[in-house]
Amino acid sequence: MYRKYYFSLAFGLLLGLASCQNASHEKAAAVSLQYAADNAGLTLPDGFQVVEVAHDIGAARHMAVRDNGDLYVALNAQHQGHTIAALRDTDGDGKADVIKYFGDLDRGTGIGIRNGYLYYGSDTAIVRYKLIADSLLPDPKAELIASLPVQHEHSAKSFAFDNAGNLYVNVGAPSNACQVEDRTKGSPGQNPCPLLDNHAGIWRFSADKLGQTQDNGGSRYVTGTRNCVALAWNPSVDKLYAVMHGRDQLYQLYPQYYTAEQSAELPAEEFLMFKEGANYGWPYAYYDEFQKKLMVCPEYGGDGKKAAPEGKYEDPIMAFPGHWGPNGLKFYTGTQFPSQYQHGAFIAFHGSWNRAPRPQQGYSIVYVPFEGDHPSGDYQVFASGFTGADSLQNPGDAKYRPSGLALGNDGSLFVSDDSHGTIFRIVYTGGAQ
Repeated sequence: MYRKYYFSLAFGLLLGLASCQNASHEKAAAVSLQYAADNAGLTLPDGFQVVEVAHDIGAARHMAVRDNGDLYVALNAQHQGHTIAALRDTDGDGKADVIKYFGDLDRGTGIGIRNGYLYYGSDTAIVRYKLIADSLLPDPKAELIASLPVQHEHSAKSFAFDNAGNLYVNVGAPSNACQVEDRTKGSPGQNPCPLLDNHAGIWRFSADKLGQTQDNGGSRYVTGTRNCVALAWNPSVDKLYAVMHGRDQLYQLYPQYYTAEQSAELPAEEFLMFKEGANYGWPYAYYDEFQKKLMVCPEYGGDGKKAAPEGKYEDPIMAFPGHWGPNGLKFYTGTQFPSQYQHGAFIAFHGSWNRAPRPQQGYSIVYVPFEGDHPSGDYQVFASGFTGADSLQNPGDAKYRPSGLALGNDGSLFVSDDSHGTIFRIVYTGGAQ
């Protein structure tokens, strides 16, 4: 546990710790930040505080931090006629006092910075903008990196860069479970599922080549992923990870096999470590966190008891309760947070609609400790209180819905909210007891 200490005293002490020069710099810089009263209603571990960076900027999804501290946010709906928000803090209090908008493409989710360019993932394309020195706004001309399929469901194009010039893009399944008649009670699954040809997988592209498509320049990296909005490269082990949105409506579509209570908890939201060429099961299988195994989907002959063929699909490295709605994933590579957070994963759960008759769940940031390329312990809730209520039945009633995560240059953690457009910055200011 950690305790708070007075900033004025901490400032003087930190300046005197010559043997901890880097940590001193981070903490000294944090002294001028304007922290929210009562941490803006959020519950955090001892020693952490919150800055409310901005409000009402639009449906904020993923974020990217420039080396000068500017923050860029992908918007899931047009706001002031644009789909990217650019934020700058000019006085060091942590709050954005300059907010501008740009980008004329469709709504988007993915965003990132690489080699002087800002990359943006709309629902139908990955583009990039040339960043300009000392300018908050980049060159307005968008360069097309990859064209992607138009789809009516699970269309968010999140992405991640590796260290070798590759770009990995989520192409979700435009379906719940690849039924002949989508989301229709008792309708069988298509076998084989034709959607797997161009959807329900991660595609790899060159990060620097223009004008690519899935068939020209792109290649399918993995298959069988229903929708991986939370997608991230782990630089500590050079591997790609995601937390997948599980399928919906087991009870509504197959009441002979599942109760409403079971359907509220199943299937798990799966934490996946990707292996090139591997199959992760959609639409044929789902992961049951209670039975701790992959199960055959009812559209393909399952009954809630029939396990998937052993070894045919990859198991998750961790399972979370159903319908939490994972939207953001970030591996912690900073040095501001205490040592137990080093190299672990933060996950933003956005909440979902399909938990009736039980209350809504998710709406939190969880932390997963890692050792090497696998979790080293169970997950723990790191930040909660986003709903603004003790119990929630309708996701639209949530005060905030966590969606994106980004790491500040000082090691702080940015969290976006796509319901009311709030950006939070979580800062460690406490000392170990």
